[in-house]
Amino acid sequence: MHAPPSPALSPALDAVFSALADPTRRAILSMLLEDDMAVTDVAEPFQMSLAAISKHLQILAEAGLISQEKRGRVKWCKLEPDAMREASIWMQGFGQFERLDLDAFERFLEAELQALDTDEGPPARSVMP
Repeated sequence: MHAPPSPALSPALDAVFSALADPTRRAILSMLLEDDMAVTDVAEPFQMSLAAISKHLQILAEAGLISQEKRGRVKWCKLEPDAMREASIWMQGFGQFERLDLDAFERFLEAELQALDTDEGPPARSVMP
């Protein structure tokens, strides 16, 4: 039996995760951490057309991650960090799980592989914490 959907699983949350799924959009958000930027300045480091960048910006705006406003003839983009709050709260729910110690896991695998190579069987003492 499945648990009922959480109120946190909303279309707004889906839009945020969908927007964050693209590396170009994540790079744009990182750039906007520094300060508001004109669309042309946002587009400058990317090897794509201004129209393609505009589509990325539209997706970020629809997810509420940025806002855009026209100042004179220039369109500016501003990071809206509160839009990530719901996603952050949802992800914190997974913090209850213990982190995997990858170094210990690697040592364990090495010991297991060495035991297999020498046909000695598993090591007498586990190196996993």
